[in-house]
Amino acid sequence: MATIDLDAITKDRERIKKQYLAPEGERPESSARGIHHAALLSSDVRRTIDFYQGLLEFPLTEIFENRDYAGSDHFFFDVGAGNLLAFFTLPGLDLGPYAEVLGGHHHIAISVTREKWDYLRAKLDDAGVAYHLESKVSIYFPGPDGERLELLADPLGEMYGTKVL
Repeated sequence: MATIDLDAITKDRERIKKQYLAPEGERPESSARGIHHAALLSSDVRRTIDFYQGLLEFPLTEIFENRDYAGSDHFFFDVGAGNLLAFFTLPGLDLGPYAEVLGGHHHIAISVTREKWDYLRAKLDDAGVAYHLESKVSIYFPGPDGERLELLADPLGEMYGTKVL
Protein backbone atom coordinates (compact mmCIF):
# COMPACT_ATOMS: atom_id res chain seq x y z
CA MET A 1 0.00 0.00 0.00
CA ALA A 2 1.33 3.42 -0.95
CA THR A 3 1.89 5.92 1.80
CA ILE A 4 1.22 9.59 1.53
CA ASP A 5 3.02 12.43 3.25
CA LEU A 6 0.13 14.17 5.02
CA ASP A 7 2.41 16.88 6.39
CA ALA A 8 3.62 17.78 2.88
CA ILE A 9 0.04 17.77 1.55
CA THR A 10 -1.09 20.08 4.37
CA LYS A 11 1.82 22.47 3.78
CA ASP A 12 1.13 22.53 0.04
CA ARG A 13 -2.58 23.23 0.66
CA GLU A 14 -1.61 26.20 2.82
CA ARG A 15 0.75 27.49 0.09
CA ILE A 16 -2.07 27.17 -2.46
CA LYS A 17 -4.47 29.05 -0.17
CA LYS A 18 -1.90 31.80 0.37
CA GLN A 19 -1.23 32.11 -3.38
CA TYR A 20 -4.80 31.88 -4.75
CA LEU A 21 -7.45 32.42 -2.06
CA ALA A 22 -8.35 36.08 -1.55
CA PRO A 23 -10.17 37.03 1.65
CA GLU A 24 -13.96 37.12 1.23
CA GLY A 25 -14.28 40.91 1.00
CA GLU A 26 -11.40 41.16 -1.51
CA ARG A 27 -12.50 38.55 -4.06
CA PRO A 28 -13.33 39.82 -7.56
CA GLU A 29 -16.84 39.41 -8.91
CA SER A 30 -17.35 36.20 -10.91
CA SER A 31 -17.66 36.45 -14.67
CA ALA A 32 -20.53 33.91 -14.50
CA ARG A 33 -24.20 34.37 -13.59
CA GLY A 34 -24.57 30.80 -12.34
CA ILE A 35 -24.91 27.22 -13.53
CA HIS A 36 -27.44 27.31 -16.37
CA HIS A 37 -27.97 23.56 -16.24
CA ALA A 38 -26.15 20.31 -15.65
CA ALA A 39 -26.87 17.86 -18.48
CA LEU A 40 -27.10 14.11 -17.99
CA LEU A 41 -28.13 11.20 -20.18
CA SER A 42 -31.50 9.47 -19.91
CA SER A 43 -32.28 6.07 -21.37
CA ASP A 44 -36.03 6.43 -20.75
CA VAL A 45 -37.83 9.79 -20.68
CA ARG A 46 -40.90 8.60 -18.74
CA ARG A 47 -38.82 6.78 -16.12
CA THR A 48 -36.64 9.87 -15.69
CA ILE A 49 -39.69 12.13 -15.31
CA ASP A 50 -41.33 9.70 -12.88
CA PHE A 51 -38.16 9.74 -10.76
CA TYR A 52 -37.26 13.44 -10.80
CA GLN A 53 -40.76 14.93 -10.90
CA GLY A 54 -42.80 12.15 -9.32
CA LEU A 55 -40.42 10.98 -6.61
CA LEU A 56 -38.11 13.92 -5.95
CA GLU A 57 -40.73 16.60 -6.77
CA PHE A 58 -38.53 18.57 -9.19
CA PRO A 59 -41.07 20.01 -11.68
CA LEU A 60 -40.54 19.25 -15.36
CA THR A 61 -40.25 22.70 -16.99
CA GLU A 62 -39.73 21.97 -20.71
CA ILE A 63 -39.01 19.26 -23.27
CA PHE A 64 -37.93 19.77 -26.88
CA GLU A 65 -35.79 18.14 -29.55
CA ASN A 66 -32.07 18.43 -28.89
CA ARG A 67 -30.36 20.52 -31.59
CA ASP A 68 -27.27 18.27 -31.65
CA TYR A 69 -28.93 14.94 -32.50
CA ALA A 70 -32.12 14.55 -34.55
CA GLY A 71 -34.86 12.69 -32.71
CA SER A 72 -33.31 13.15 -29.29
CA ASP A 73 -34.98 14.91 -26.40
CA HIS A 74 -33.66 17.70 -24.19
CA PHE A 75 -35.73 18.14 -21.05
CA PHE A 76 -35.39 20.16 -17.87
CA PHE A 77 -36.29 19.98 -14.19
CA ASP A 78 -36.46 22.91 -11.77
CA VAL A 79 -34.09 22.13 -8.89
CA GLY A 80 -34.67 25.46 -7.16
CA ALA A 81 -32.94 28.85 -6.94
CA GLY A 82 -33.10 29.31 -10.73
CA ASN A 83 -31.12 26.11 -11.36
CA LEU A 84 -31.96 23.38 -13.83
CA LEU A 85 -31.10 19.73 -14.23
CA ALA A 86 -31.32 18.70 -17.88
CA PHE A 87 -31.38 15.34 -19.62
CA PHE A 88 -30.70 14.13 -23.16
CA THR A 89 -31.97 11.01 -24.84
CA LEU A 90 -29.92 9.58 -27.70
CA PRO A 91 -32.26 7.14 -29.49
CA GLY A 92 -30.55 4.71 -31.85
CA LEU A 93 -27.11 5.66 -30.59
CA ASP A 94 -25.84 2.63 -28.72
CA LEU A 95 -23.20 4.00 -26.37
CA GLY A 96 -22.58 0.55 -24.90
CA PRO A 97 -19.84 0.57 -22.26
CA TYR A 98 -19.05 4.20 -23.16
CA ALA A 99 -22.22 5.26 -21.32
CA GLU A 100 -20.70 3.88 -18.13
CA VAL A 101 -17.54 5.88 -18.70
CA LEU A 102 -19.68 8.99 -19.04
CA GLY A 103 -21.51 8.07 -15.88
CA GLY A 104 -24.52 9.70 -17.49
CA HIS A 105 -22.79 13.10 -17.36
CA HIS A 106 -22.82 15.11 -20.58
CA HIS A 107 -21.75 18.67 -19.68
CA ILE A 108 -22.12 21.58 -17.29
CA ALA A 109 -23.59 24.72 -18.89
CA ILE A 110 -22.56 28.00 -17.30
CA SER A 111 -24.61 31.09 -18.07
CA VAL A 112 -22.71 34.30 -18.86
CA THR A 113 -23.73 37.60 -20.44
CA ARG A 114 -23.10 38.00 -24.17
CA GLU A 115 -20.31 40.48 -23.40
CA LYS A 116 -18.60 38.02 -21.04
CA TRP A 117 -19.17 35.21 -23.58
CA ASP A 118 -17.30 37.17 -26.25
CA TYR A 119 -14.56 38.10 -23.77
CA LEU A 120 -14.14 34.52 -22.49
CA ARG A 121 -14.19 33.11 -26.02
CA ALA A 122 -11.27 35.41 -26.87
CA LYS A 123 -9.45 34.19 -23.76
CA LEU A 124 -10.00 30.56 -24.84
CA ASP A 125 -8.60 31.47 -28.26
CA ASP A 126 -5.57 33.17 -26.71
CA ALA A 127 -4.96 30.16 -24.46
CA GLY A 128 -5.19 27.75 -27.39
CA VAL A 129 -8.14 25.87 -25.88
CA ALA A 130 -9.99 23.96 -28.59
CA TYR A 131 -13.76 24.41 -28.51
CA HIS A 132 -16.91 23.73 -30.49
CA LEU A 133 -19.14 26.69 -31.30
CA GLU A 134 -22.86 25.91 -31.53
CA SER A 135 -25.81 28.16 -32.44
CA LYS A 136 -23.75 31.33 -31.91
CA VAL A 137 -24.53 31.21 -28.17
CA SER A 138 -22.77 28.05 -26.94
CA ILE A 139 -19.10 27.20 -26.66
CA TYR A 140 -18.28 23.61 -25.65
CA PHE A 141 -14.75 22.87 -24.44
CA PRO A 142 -12.91 20.46 -22.16
CA GLY A 143 -11.85 21.32 -18.64
CA PRO A 144 -8.45 20.31 -17.34
CA ASP A 145 -9.51 16.72 -16.66
CA GLY A 146 -11.59 16.31 -19.81
CA GLU A 147 -14.90 17.33 -18.25
CA ARG A 148 -17.14 18.93 -20.86
CA LEU A 149 -18.11 22.52 -20.17
CA GLU A 150 -20.38 24.95 -21.98
CA LEU A 151 -20.42 28.73 -21.82
CA LEU A 152 -23.95 29.73 -22.75
CA ALA A 153 -24.91 33.31 -23.60
CA ASP A 154 -28.60 32.57 -22.95
CA PRO A 155 -30.05 33.91 -19.71
CA LEU A 156 -30.79 31.56 -16.84
CA GLY A 157 -34.19 30.00 -17.47
CA GLU A 158 -34.01 30.34 -21.28
CA MET A 159 -32.45 28.20 -24.00
CA TYR A 160 -32.33 29.09 -27.71
CA GLY A 161 -35.33 31.40 -27.31
CA THR A 162 -37.35 28.81 -25.37
CA LYS A 163 -38.35 29.47 -21.77
CA VAL A 164 -37.20 26.43 -19.77
CA LEU A 165 -37.83 27.80 -16.26
